[in-house]
Amino acid sequence: MILARNIIKKYGELTVLKGIDLEIKPKEVVAIVGPSGAGKTTLLHIIGTLEKPNQGEVYINGVNIHQLNDQKISEFRNKHLGFVFQFHQLLPEFSAIENVCIPAMIGGKSLKEAKPRAQELLTLMGLQDRLNHRPSELSGGEQQRVAVARALMNNPMVVLADEPSGNLDSVNRTQLHNLFFTLRDLFGQTFIIVTHDNELAQMADRIIHMRDGKLQD
Repeated sequence: MILARNIIKKYGELTVLKGIDLEIKPKEVVAIVGPSGAGKTTLLHIIGTLEKPNQGEVYINGVNIHQLNDQKISEFRNKHLGFVFQFHQLLPEFSAIENVCIPAMIGGKSLKEAKPRAQELLTLMGLQDRLNHRPSELSGGEQQRVAVARALMNNPMVVLADEPSGNLDSVNRTQLHNLFFTLRDLFGQTFIIVTHDNELAQMADRIIHMRDGKLQD
């Protein structure tokens, strides 16, 4: 499913990733853990096509993603990758259902075409009574479930999450963690999760440890 070979990433004179080799299987839930500054988020962004490595290759389902041009990378990202961030990244002027529809609309669907799928996902998240609420009218846990629904909108192969529970209380954190595994079982997605949360890491199928830009044995 995902194969990374000799990933090196530099910012000026600073080398953040120092030759990462990584393989992730289909439907696997992987937690990437390590101290701040280890390169976890940078690696996630490179796998997710948000950044390009200075050296190395990343294959997703056989596609060498960083050999694609900018337009093809954007299309690939929209169709095959979903993202969940720590601070939701919801658009405040739009309702929950409109926020969830955005990836489908970027992919060329109309709001009317996208809404049934968005409603289905929000109902699955237990938010069927919150469809038309704006983010400011939702709790932190509800906002993050909207963000997860948005990540799933185009039925991606891979969902990448960066500290997804880092801004939640303990109850919402546990609910979100359990949700990831429910979704994997329902839809068969691969989840790559950067986290400092030991509870979430211990639930994962596999834990990948990073330190100083390298994977630890």
